[in-house]
Amino acid sequence: MRSLFILLAMLMPSAAALAAQSEEARVLAVVQQLFDGMRSRDTAKMRATLHPQARMVSPGTREGVVTVSVDSPDRWLAGVASATATTGILDERVRNPVVHIDGPLASYWAEYTFYLGERMSHCGVDTFHLVRTADEWRIIDLADTRRKEGCSP
Repeated sequence: MRSLFILLAMLMPSAAALAAQSEEARVLAVVQQLFDGMRSRDTAKMRATLHPQARMVSPGTREGVVTVSVDSPDRWLAGVASATATTGILDERVRNPVVHIDGPLASYWAEYTFYLGERMSHCGVDTFHLVRTADEWRIIDLADTRRKEGCSP
């Protein structure tokens, strides 16, 4: 009987492990809310996921030279709000998300494919940093790669 209890104790997650899973689920929920808001063109829902000092980081290449632009998310949100019905749903489909958390800082990394309606537009990797403010997680940095090659639906 004692060995059964030992086995059960080994199989049951610790309180710390459960808390970590819970925090990871909260981080994933914030990112999901961001993309759900984008799909429904609900920029208030999207903005609620962002820290007031959030910034967007966009790496790219121009004439063979790596470039980086840093901006506030305001222009992106305005673009989502002004997208027409003929554009179709703005659908960022993510896969293989990975979350790392240390205290009030979290990172989110996932592959994605972006669709305008049913048409694939581009793909890449999303990487976000989130901070815990009071009792909630907020996105402080959003960065993504955008490529047209090597995308698979």
